[in-house]
Amino acid sequence: MNNFFNKFKNYGLLELLVFSSAVYVVSMLLWTASTRSAVEEKANTVKSNHKQIVDFINSEINNCGQGDENLKTAWGDPCNGEWMSVKVIEYINSNMKMVNPYSSSKEILKQAQDPRLQAEGKAGQSTEMGVIFLSSQNISSEAGSEWVIGTCVKSPCVAAGNNELTSVYR
Repeated sequence: MNNFFNKFKNYGLLELLVFSSAVYVVSMLLWTASTRSAVEEKANTVKSNHKQIVDFINSEINNCGQGDENLKTAWGDPCNGEWMSVKVIEYINSNMKMVNPYSSSKEILKQAQDPRLQAEGKAGQSTEMGVIFLSSQNISSEAGSEWVIGTCVKSPCVAAGNNELTSVYR
């Protein structure tokens, strides 16, 4: 037993620091590897939600492009008039059954002055991962009017591939 302690007699604070750092690095690598699939699953769910909303709005744009002036959108705005972003958000949150994997909040879609800032987290803006943001301005009936739709898929939002930004044009 005395021989065992003699082996560690010359180890000091530096050796303890190196050993504990190595243990920390290995444990963090193991933790990251074990949780990677869960993170990817959440990111894929958010991307799917984003795609569903973009596809839904694009299908409404296509339906309204048929030329019938009496048609209305699914959320109740006339096809040939201005579309209210608030109505779109209320309709999608009420009728499309999507889940934010990062939050239990029932709102999957929210308004934002600039969805790019919300999706990328620039200029000190806090981001809500998994929430999809729609431009707060209404989209006019003029051809070429744009809505921006953005979301943060995973952290850090500003990193390439960690956010989704899409523009839909009327």
